[in-house]
Amino acid sequence: MLTPLDYLFAAIAALAAGAINALAGGGTLITFPVLTFLGVPAVSANVTNTVALCPGYFGGTMAQAKDLKDQKNRLWLLMPASVIGGVVGGFLLLQTGEKLFTELVPYLILLACVLLAVQDPVRAWLTRRMAEGQGANLEKLSWLPVGLASIYGGYFGAGLSVIVLSALGLTLEDSLTRLNALKQAVAFAVNIAAAIFFLFSGHVLWTVALVMAVGALIGGNLGGRLAGKIKPSTLRWTVVTIGVIVAIIYFVR
Repeated sequence: MLTPLDYLFAAIAALAAGAINALAGGGTLITFPVLTFLGVPAVSANVTNTVALCPGYFGGTMAQAKDLKDQKNRLWLLMPASVIGGVVGGFLLLQTGEKLFTELVPYLILLACVLLAVQDPVRAWLTRRMAEGQGANLEKLSWLPVGLASIYGGYFGAGLSVIVLSALGLTLEDSLTRLNALKQAVAFAVNIAAAIFFLFSGHVLWTVALVMAVGALIGGNLGGRLAGKIKPSTLRWTVVTIGVIVAIIYFVR
């Protein structure tokens, strides 16, 4: 049973995650460990976190809606793969079981840290690729890598944006701005699909999810206001460092 102080910690973690996601990404590396340290079982913590952070993904998609207007054909191609992948990932999570998932947690966190750490190099590679006109032009096959990434997103999700952006860069020829908008839409679809699937799982802690959703919304707004005042790379490496420390703690527990 969570105490009022526990709810406060969860709200603060969600607020921080909302701001971090708006600025640099990796907010799940804050909220998920906080929930487990408060005594929430790992599967329930992951499920509740997915549901709670959906408003933030919606806000990120709406912020780039103008770059999605003339990409409707791509959305029709990618959204089904994103939704199916999110549901499959969610299903696999619920089938994993508490014991096994708890054992996998430190490895998943380290994977997320690696994905977050390579975000800048991935973006630099994509920028060079587009500038040199080296896009693969495999648009009709783009649903496949995006669908596979979406399965991971439904299962755990931290670092999903980096995988999706890489998949899009490998299969589509376009500017980084437009690919980033597609990435936001894919991440939103994955999380919404997984969250809806989780609604009937019995693992969602609704009061915690509501408190965190409010915190994430406030944090996202705060992050938008702080854009330009905080260097994203500095924040990103701070989150990576925290994530590695958290993974080590999980290993030794």
